[in-house]
Amino acid sequence: MNSLNTVADAPTDLSPNLVDRTRWLAVGSLVGLIVLSLVWELWAAPLRPGGSLLALKALPLCVPLAGLLKNRMYTYRWVSLMVWLYFTEGVVRAWGDPAPGNWLAMMEVALCLALFAACAWHVRLRFRNARNAAQ
Repeated sequence: MNSLNTVADAPTDLSPNLVDRTRWLAVGSLVGLIVLSLVWELWAAPLRPGGSLLALKALPLCVPLAGLLKNRMYTYRWVSLMVWLYFTEGVVRAWGDPAPGNWLAMMEVALCLALFAACAWHVRLRFRNARNAAQ
């Protein structure tokens, strides 16, 4: 057996605590993305003066919020895929928008990366805990 596998498969005392932390990191970064989208498109750097309909991009982010708060595994899995759409938008606008839009886009990219990492890590920890409980 590989030594890396035995270390990775060993149950840890911090595992339930880490699951909670990844859950709240995912919820926090999702809420951060919602707030950032609204502030960005309505006040901070809208495409048109007075705000734009691009603020509606926050609506799809509201859908998984209930699932993350209820700790549904399926939601963590599909949010980790959906977040790449917002990541792509952030990268494109960080490259092409003038300041302060490009700074807001970089914040969007950072929040997307945090959300993806939290969701992926959360799913991995829960699967590991379930496997360890079954043994």
